[in-house]
Amino acid sequence: MRSQRHNPSIAKCWLLLVLLAVGFAVGCRAERRAPERPNIILVMADDLGYETLQVNGGTSYQTPHLDALARSGMRFTHAYATPLCTPSRVQLMTGRYSFRNYIGFGLLDPEERTFAHHLQAAGYHTAVVGKWQLFGNERQRALAGGRAGALPQQAGFDEYALWQVEARGSRYKDPYLEIVGQPPGVYSGRYGPDVFAEYIERFLERHRDEPFFLYYPMVLPHDPFQPTPDDPDFVTFDPGSGLNDPRFFASHVAYLDDVIGRIVGQLERLGLREHTLLLFTADNGTDRDVASRMGDRVIQGEKGYTTEAGTHVPLIASWPAAIEPGQVNDNLIDFTDFLPTLLDAAQLERRREGPTTDGLSFFPQLLGAADTVRAWVFCHYAPNWGNFPDRRFAHTKAWKLYADGSFYHIAEDPEEQRRLPDDGLTEEARRIRQRLRGVLERMR
Repeated sequence: MRSQRHNPSIAKCWLLLVLLAVGFAVGCRAERRAPERPNIILVMADDLGYETLQVNGGTSYQTPHLDALARSGMRFTHAYATPLCTPSRVQLMTGRYSFRNYIGFGLLDPEERTFAHHLQAAGYHTAVVGKWQLFGNERQRALAGGRAGALPQQAGFDEYALWQVEARGSRYKDPYLEIVGQPPGVYSGRYGPDVFAEYIERFLERHRDEPFFLYYPMVLPHDPFQPTPDDPDFVTFDPGSGLNDPRFFASHVAYLDDVIGRIVGQLERLGLREHTLLLFTADNGTDRDVASRMGDRVIQGEKGYTTEAGTHVPLIASWPAAIEPGQVNDNLIDFTDFLPTLLDAAQLERRREGPTTDGLSFFPQLLGAADTVRAWVFCHYAPNWGNFPDRRFAHTKAWKLYADGSFYHIAEDPEEQRRLPDDGLTEEARRIRQRLRGVLERMR
């Protein structure tokens, strides 16, 4: 026994086994940090503020699937969209601020190059499912000087299943949809989000053996707030009744969450979950008719307004092969950042003469690096919708400056009720205001 304990050959064998085990572990970590390019799914809810998710501290709604998705990867606490749907969609898809390319509400300039174009060129099969709202109706085209927006295939998508392309109709019960290869029409007796979820499940199965990019701008939980199939009065509900009751907002959020569960479940069944980057966000804050709670605090939705409640949105990133679970990221994220992030995920080389973007990729942050952190978020808000005035602003996590000189400490005054006087600011506040003024001056 003693001779075995001190046998040099046995000691060498143990040392070799230890080194092999360490090498294997290091190799696994390296693989986790530099995986092959993933499949990509980008989901964007419609009118869903940061405060609505339980994992963000919301206490009004049940979001178990989104909460689980956040725990499986990285949850962001300071992601910002524009206050309104079309500007956010155009900014997200092109990586450029609205003063460069926003031609009108409901319109995407067909000359713009989107993230789908880039990923399509890189060999990804591309699809868009859900809400389009980028071609424009007759009135929107007239307001844009007769310019038409873009159809899905013009925007780089190989296939689509969409509501509101050239016609509107219902998005919920008995939806009017346009699906590639089929004549547009009403899907009687069906619920729009179910049709979209089924299309996505089939899409994932069809393209499981090739790289794919799926962009899913959801119709939920946008108004009109109406019964979902989980509500007892769905069967008898007439979608032409004009019902728009905010009490159904909770049902919309619950159904949205279930759809996320369906997507994740299908990825798992097909063996795609590990190597799929799944991003979830929203296009702007919650509808103004909806009040939600975060504990004792009541958050009134402010879609259309430039306050925190109008622009602060959820953002979750999950990619089991690469993103460590259970992370919370407090860095600023701007909607222009998505395009360069997706290009980095697809390992597309971005040369100097490559795609023009105002964004800063947060892809390194997903992998644990912190060398690309945004210092401010900028917004040029010219909605061409409703009675909202044009506004320009830049902000950090704590301070916000408008082009008209209005300055707020949003960390303590998120509703912007107390404009700070020019005199009497602390040295830190004066320094930050000067920095934000420089941002506004550069963004012309």
